Amino acid sequence: MRLEHCVVHSEGNTAMTKPAPRRTVLAAVLAAVAATAAAPATGAVAAPRAAGRTGAQRATGPGAPAHGTPADTAPVDYTGWTSYTDWRRGTRDGTRPVPGERPGLVIDDPTGTLVYTDPHTGTVSTWDSAIWTSPVHTLRYPASELIASWNARTPAGTWLQVELLGTYTDGTATPAYVMGRWASGDGDIKRTSVDGQKDGKSSIWTDTFSIDDAAAGPLLASYRLRATLYSKPGSRLTPTLWRLGAMASTIPDRFTVPASVPGAGAGSELPVPRYSQNIHKGQYPEYDNGGEAWCSPTSSQMVIEYWGRKPSAADLAWVNPAYADPQVDHAARFTYDYQYKGCGNWPFNAAYAATYRDLQGIITRLHSLNDIERLIRAGIPVITSQSFLASELDGAGYGTSGHLMCIAGFTAAGDVVANDPASSSDDVVRNVYKRAQFETIWLRTKRYNASGKVSSGTGGVCYLYWPARPSPGQRRALAALGIC
Repeated sequence: MRLEHCVVHSEGNTAMTKPAPRRTVLAAVLAAVAATAAAPATGAVAAPRAAGRTGAQRATGPGAPAHGTPADTAPVDYTGWTSYTDWRRGTRDGTRPVPGERPGLVIDDPTGTLVYTDPHTGTVSTWDSAIWTSPVHTLRYPASELIASWNARTPAGTWLQVELLGTYTDGTATPAYVMGRWASGDGDIKRTSVDGQKDGKSSIWTDTFSIDDAAAGPLLASYRLRATLYSKPGSRLTPTLWRLGAMASTIPDRFTVPASVPGAGAGSELPVPRYSQNIHKGQYPEYDNGGEAWCSPTSSQMVIEYWGRKPSAADLAWVNPAYADPQVDHAARFTYDYQYKGCGNWPFNAAYAATYRDLQGIITRLHSLNDIERLIRAGIPVITSQSFLASELDGAGYGTSGHLMCIAGFTAAGDVVANDPASSSDDVVRNVYKRAQFETIWLRTKRYNASGKVSSGTGGVCYLYWPARPSPGQRRALAALGIC
């Protein structure tokens, strides 16, 4: 599901910061896990739909609350293409795989031309293009949602587009849904999601494919991902795509989840740098009204720097030298989605992390805090997305309709050690939150807001960033969660 990100405010409780004016997006309806297996994939591809705008939040419907749904039974399928063999297995139209320590995909001989009108600047430009399309991935269980993510390098004069080509359980095809138009910089195009994509069965909400009525169906049975690489005509410039993947899931409606029992990660804490988003309040308001809405890039920057990467002095030359932690301003600028009008586009954050040397990032869902414990023990911090009233998370002091924070570890008793960017200074970013409370606000898909109405939750969405060449222990921890 998709909900508003990074608005830290009061929902009937004492506010920590004032809410920023923001455009609301999806609150998708989820249903119980489908009992039938996926229908055979047809591989059919429909024609792309014209992009439009949508600004309305779709309300979740009422219904009997689902309490205590076991979190570890919900189907979650992350599949990624990242190896030289993977790139060779896909369908190539003007692209070629590149071997090496970090295999990738580049433009070989452009086969198409695009005249692109940037919807955010009005600039008209012409681009050469080449395409790679993944093999069909048939889901073990039909899915109600899918979030794509990618890792790439796009030198000036290049960019890329990622599309979803899906097949429903009734055998029909989705449109060719644009999941993102992206560049690591902002000089050629403005990176953007595409609103207004729908076909009466499913819709794209910023960065998330969602079935319109998961109870009635049809659901998503299989999919391919299509990456189109763009470069200036006649140049030998090319993006390099290192990873392309998607997380598909069907999470049951649930207002609460049973608390997990502390596991092997209890008592482990990683030395993740601590940055406050709130000290950036009012800075660069063109990027989602400034720091009070920057929980996502602030959390991303913490983990990027945990892995020993950060922007150079030259990269930061554009930031006012009077500002502390200028790398947070930098992260906000280069995760900003010009359509969503915010820095909380999930795949754009993962793609930003992967612009740093030998880092990779994905968006997925996890089943419980035990999954996070496994990753913490392997040295991998986790960025989680959640929404809550102040009364639902003791010690937070604020409520939010969507907020990202970094899980750096666990206390000996199994409570969550969170680097929470919604803090008044870097010195107080480390917070300890009660395990059962945190697990519920992160894993639930339904919640009651301050008005008593049903709102959505993220169902365990997280960002994972780790080295392109992980240690054996990190590789095992990721593989245990279905990530390779």
